[in-house]
Amino acid sequence: MKLKIAILPGDGIGPEIMKQGVAVLNAVAEKFNHEFTYEEALVGACAIEACGDPYPEATHQVCMNADAVLFAAVGDLKYDNNPTLKVRPETGLLAMRKKLGLFANVRPVATFDCLLHKSPLKDELLRGADFVVLRELTGGMYFGEKYQDNDKAYDTDVYTRPEIERILKVAFEMAMQRRKHLTVVDKANVLASSRLWRQIAKEMEPQYPEVHTDYMFIDNASMRVLTEPRFFDVIVTENTFGDILTDETSCITGSMGLQPSSSLGEHTPLFEPVHGSWPQAAGQNVANPLAQILSAAMLLEHFGLKKEGALIREAVDASLDANVRTPEIQVEGGTKYGTREVGDWIVNYIRES
Repeated sequence: MKLKIAILPGDGIGPEIMKQGVAVLNAVAEKFNHEFTYEEALVGACAIEACGDPYPEATHQVCMNADAVLFAAVGDLKYDNNPTLKVRPETGLLAMRKKLGLFANVRPVATFDCLLHKSPLKDELLRGADFVVLRELTGGMYFGEKYQDNDKAYDTDVYTRPEIERILKVAFEMAMQRRKHLTVVDKANVLASSRLWRQIAKEMEPQYPEVHTDYMFIDNASMRVLTEPRFFDVIVTENTFGDILTDETSCITGSMGLQPSSSLGEHTPLFEPVHGSWPQAAGQNVANPLAQILSAAMLLEHFGLKKEGALIREAVDASLDANVRTPEIQVEGGTKYGTREVGDWIVNYIRES
């Protein structure tokens, strides 16, 4: 298979982990006789510094011309610490999602048996947890009308029927492919936008009679994700709730450095780790590349390359079992491998399999 992949390393640790993701893709291409070509582009703080725009038109064209986008992370302390700035790296991320029509963010949540001890939760709660959070990505408060002065500020949480219907359709169909259990998370007891979500979900339920659909307020869902993670199969929710909920799920995996994601929609699909840019660690060879590498696996699986994706996952599992890990997930007294060393180990595993 031939794939043209847009590479967006972004800021902070992004370039370091991206090198490992691309190295793994190259190892897979070599082993399975595929042809992957890459075009790199700027996004985030580095793009602001270069041209004043966190998502330049040139970058957008690179993304539109590609079969897929492999993205790392954006963000820089220079922008985090100045709330008065109008242009921010994260603005580029929102613009990219909007312009590419990426309305469905897919975040798998699963446990690694050898890392259960890294979670603050009890082993008996976690073992066997395996669910997906589907987050609506282009609506809600992040994109609604905003206002701020010295005395007042507001963000408008707006959703339309077509926006809700299309993400719910993805959710129901994903549940059909898994264990046929869908949980719709909202705040329908307080928010009008959530009541519309629940109304439309109820209307769509009869179209998927095999799917058991239940409804949960976000405050209850936030608690049960941590206390009963095995209850869930597919969770679907709006943008803001999904943002918070998916960060919370890092307590289940034991590290945000292990969570990949995909964003799907109208144009080029995008694949990225869920963690941030961690600018304090940039250039120190300590960042965990596994979420980036697993995002590459999701990219391949999206195009039907199931064996290739499975081999990457096998290699990641093997690296964890062999204690080839970056410092934040290493066992006490174990060798502290760097970003490059973990990536090299996984590449060698793929080549020798």
